[in-house]
Amino acid sequence: MEVLGIDIGGTGIKGAPVDIASGQLTSERFRLSTPEGARPEEVAQTVRAIVHHFSWHGRIGAAMPVRVRDGIALTASNIDSSWIGTNIEELFSRVTDSDVVTLNDADAAGYAEMHYGAGKGVSGKTLVLTFGTGIGSSLFVGSTLVPNIELGHVRMHNTIAEAWAANSARKRENLSWEDWADRLQEYLSYIEFLFDPELIILGGGVSRPKRVRRFFHLLRTTARLAPAHFQNEAGIIGAACAAHSRKT
Repeated sequence: MEVLGIDIGGTGIKGAPVDIASGQLTSERFRLSTPEGARPEEVAQTVRAIVHHFSWHGRIGAAMPVRVRDGIALTASNIDSSWIGTNIEELFSRVTDSDVVTLNDADAAGYAEMHYGAGKGVSGKTLVLTFGTGIGSSLFVGSTLVPNIELGHVRMHNTIAEAWAANSARKRENLSWEDWADRLQEYLSYIEFLFDPELIILGGGVSRPKRVRRFFHLLRTTARLAPAHFQNEAGIIGAACAAHSRKT
């Protein structure tokens, strides 16, 4: 079975059909720029264009930088604030004439890892943390998602954690990998204290093999620590997986 996965970001919207059995894209992904302002109707039309590109008539999963409950956006990050209160699933279903499931983009990345990647088969608690401009987070018990946790916003050093420990902080402050690893270690120790996970998966650009070699060996956690298997395609794959899981 295939589901169309769509990953909506502040600068680009990309999608591809995903084989649910394997987690593999069955066609080359298609990307369009996010409309200026990233307002609901304009983004919906871009989603519609991606659906038409694939001549798609089945299920769709859409990942977005928002917290979602019952299809309704509770927050908005890097997109227009008018998304807050919008029923995204109704909007996208209307413009695509398809059944659409939406979820937070970090939760989608977690779905990809738990079903097809580094977390596959883990029965206990798993935290998936993505490090980029901010810190994305998702929590799973087995393969079941606990949605909408925002662990990049916990308080550390008189600010939110992602302002201090995200990969963007490393770049902005010109930190060495060793100095950044010290911050990451403090953050992970705090998060581990809060959740006591069996596994912590680190994703985002820092999980690329050549970067993992720069800092992974410096980290010490009680939980098993693993780099993410997926990177640029995680949102697409996870959104498709979530849509399939929700509707079966």
